[in-house]
Amino acid sequence: MAYDLVIRNARVIDGSGMPSFHGDVGVTGGKIVDTGKLTGVGRRTIDAGGRVLAPGFIDNHCHFDAQVTWDPLATFSCYHGSTTIINGNCSLALAPVRRGDEYALASMLARVEAIPMETLQAGIDWRWESLGDYFDVLDQRLGVNVGSLIGHSPVRRYVMGEASQDRAPTPEELEGMKAVIRESMAAGALGLSFNRNPGHFDLEGRILPSALATTEEILALAATLGEIGTGILQSGASGPLEVEEGLCSALAEISGRPVVYNQIRHRPERPDYWHEHLAIAEASANRGLRVYPFLNPSATPSLFTMQNAQAFDRFPTWAPIMTSSIADKTAAFSDRALRARLSAEAVDGVGIPTNAIERQMDMIFVAEPASEKNAAMEGKSIKDIAREQGKEMIDAFLDLTLEEEFETTFGSRISNDDEFPVGEMLKSPYTLPGLSDGGAHVQFNANYGYTTHLLGHWVREKQVLTLEEAVRKLTFVPASLFGM
Repeated sequence: MAYDLVIRNARVIDGSGMPSFHGDVGVTGGKIVDTGKLTGVGRRTIDAGGRVLAPGFIDNHCHFDAQVTWDPLATFSCYHGSTTIINGNCSLALAPVRRGDEYALASMLARVEAIPMETLQAGIDWRWESLGDYFDVLDQRLGVNVGSLIGHSPVRRYVMGEASQDRAPTPEELEGMKAVIRESMAAGALGLSFNRNPGHFDLEGRILPSALATTEEILALAATLGEIGTGILQSGASGPLEVEEGLCSALAEISGRPVVYNQIRHRPERPDYWHEHLAIAEASANRGLRVYPFLNPSATPSLFTMQNAQAFDRFPTWAPIMTSSIADKTAAFSDRALRARLSAEAVDGVGIPTNAIERQMDMIFVAEPASEKNAAMEGKSIKDIAREQGKEMIDAFLDLTLEEEFETTFGSRISNDDEFPVGEMLKSPYTLPGLSDGGAHVQFNANYGYTTHLLGHWVREKQVLTLEEAVRKLTFVPASLFGM
């Protein structure tokens, strides 16, 4: 038999989790048609030389929604073996969109995912209204496979307009959202995404439409996928809500569909929290529900500057300051009386919602000073700097921010530092490695490399997973959950 392509002498790992085998793979018409010891010839032949041949990875949580319209390779996920990316997460997407609402959707994406608005305005050519129209635009020029969820926030905006960030929908508006969801699923969407983060705003400081929605609204929309009988649900910032309220299990129960959500992690301030969370994930599976928390296998620090940081967005006094101009930030941070309130929230945790991500000041360090005179601060924690300077932590932090005109790069390593719990979570069948946030947070942190980190660190060095199992978790498992 003749093939378009034959790859010979490979260690084949097919993604099923079965043991690898040494052999050849034949490809015709862009599809694998034969494996084993092949005698046929190929118009093109590659000698793998014993290297591993595996399916392309699925980067299962991305925000390339805008970038992929001008970058068909979804750089840099593709550099780490990802041939498929999933956009439309955390309720954020660029469709559906009514004329005149383009800025509103871009503003949400810019603020929440830390993508410069100037980049979005220069790069997006708004040639679509519906999600199906958006897919048609993408189909004209793609280098990787792209799947997308339906973002609850643009759907709410599409149906309710400005009121989507002010109030609950009327019964008629709720039915309108269901109709948009049905239309978008028919056009090829993979499912529906929500955002449960009360600290996620647009550039004007208005809460995201999805974050404003009640649990009742979200359950009603999730049930729509159950009526259709297809699709997956994704819920952002829902780890604590699953542990405390069973939100994600409720989504799975009412819809009968798989649910993935952000996220399970080891938290240094609550060292047993991951174990409690994992037990809940197992209990949901034992009830016959498909509910899987994302797990980022890396402990990469989150980097940020105070120009556009999200580290304090859930803190009531900080939130309006963080979405203001640099001039307004300067005035606020220079106010000594105001600093007492800022310190109470960021240092002492006073008045912080129970589901907020703790960002205590003593967990922040200086990653890169902006001026040479402060070079000795690199790598030091704010707590240590404050002790050396004889200051309160809030003063050491904000004084440096103002002195270096908001150019200081700070870091915060708040989770997954302890490798034992991360290894235990990776071995669990109830977690889903991922959460790269590809295309987002490029100013602060990028986790595109979670796939290669999983293979290099957790497989080769730590031997927590076999190579076959790791490839299964990067290919077959997300493909099954997302219905591909």
